[in-house]
Formats: sequence, structure tokens, C-alpha cells
Amino acid sequence: MKNYILDAATAAKKLERMAYEIVEENMEESSLLLVGIRESGSVIARNIQQLLAKISSIPTQLVTLSLDKRYPSDVTPSEPIDTNDKVVIVIDDVANSGKTLLYAMKPFLNQHPKKIQTLVLVERTHKSFPIHNDYVGLSVATTLQEHIFVEVDGGNVIGAYME
Repeated sequence: MKNYILDAATAAKKLERMAYEIVEENMEESSLLLVGIRESGSVIARNIQQLLAKISSIPTQLVTLSLDKRYPSDVTPSEPIDTNDKVVIVIDDVANSGKTLLYAMKPFLNQHPKKIQTLVLVERTHKSFPIHNDYVGLSVATTLQEHIFVEVDGGNVIGAYME
């Protein structure tokens, strides 16, 4: 049996709250580049993009990043992206050690973004890498042996559970 820490309704409320936080933090910006980390992070990024369209007139662009979360040496965007003088928001489902989010920033290091922010639905408190998440749905204290998984179905976030 799965030990759910977020159900679909609560996850939806968390995503909506984070969308409002993004608007508050970036009210003066001309556009936002949302970068979803493949699979669950992309679904969350798409949901955030839809929510932003409902509550704000700030244009958004959505790009997906592909990388191996265990050995993230190759980071591949779904399309060529120009991040010069742009606000980039890197989005993932769960922040465990911070490693995936750190490596996900690799494609932007040769350019000059205006800001790079991060968003995660669930953040664990064990960080091995210097990543601060700007937008967090739920922060959870876990043991190192526990793992958090976000379930998605199509374009919907079903929930998050811990094992």
C-alpha cells in the first residue's frame, strides 16, 4: 500500500499557490521560460504553464529537458533555447539531493539568463548539492532510506507517496 503524502486535490492546490508565487515574484518580467525535467517534471511544468495563463498575461515558453537522474552528465533540451536575459524556471517533481536540478542548469551556463529559479512539488530536507528551491509545494523531512515518488497520469498529477 502506498503512503500518500499528497493527493490529487492537494497537489492541485499546491501547484496553484506556486503559480501565484511565480507571478508575484516575476510581475515585471516580459516572459518566462519554463523548463520541465522529463517525465513528471514536464507534467508539472505544463500544469504550471496552464495555471499561469489563467492568472497572468506574462507569456511563457515550455521546454523539456532529458537527463539520466542517476548519472546526469548529458542534459538535452527538447529544442534549442536562447536564455540570454530571460527568466528561467527549472521544474521537477521531487528535490532529493539537489543533484538533478543542479545538472539541469548545465545548458544555461554558456548563456546569460537574467534569473534562474527552481520549482519542485515535493522537497526533501536532505541536500547534498547547493540548491535552494524558490517554489516548493511541500517540504518533507525524511530519512535517507525513504524515497518520494510523484505519480502522474497523462497531463495530471495524481499525488505523491513515500516508500
